[in-house]
Amino acid sequence: MNKSQGEELRKAINKLYGGSLHIRHVDTGSCNGCDFEMGQLGSPVYDLAQYGVNFVASPRHADMLMVTGGCVRQLTKALYDTYEATPEPRLVVAVGACASSGGLFGSSYAGGGGVDRHIPVDVYIPGCPPSPDALIAGILKAIGREGDLK
Repeated sequence: MNKSQGEELRKAINKLYGGSLHIRHVDTGSCNGCDFEMGQLGSPVYDLAQYGVNFVASPRHADMLMVTGGCVRQLTKALYDTYEATPEPRLVVAVGACASSGGLFGSSYAGGGGVDRHIPVDVYIPGCPPSPDALIAGILKAIGREGDLK
């Protein structure tokens, strides 16, 4: 992450969220490639916490859901329940090719397709897996959409 991206992120978070953005990660059947890249956002290289971005354990504390994996049939209810538990206004980001389109298995017996077949998605981050820089760009894009809504 370059310095200007960090400052842009900090300004947007301060303006829209009072200094901190809380993200709940939801895995709906991923291979963990996207999850691994999301984990890098907390590493010393990216350290998004210094800009006010925190990952939370409860959707009730989240401003944004970042969903990874093609939505397998057994996890569609869990995804919907998590979405419903997240307070308004909420943002949903589909992370990676699988969350965006259903991935390799698409809509099959066990695969339920992309996340947008089950809940509304605000931003899609392409890639298999997307880089941490792409994830940050997606977060910024989602925050920008939220700013348009307020």
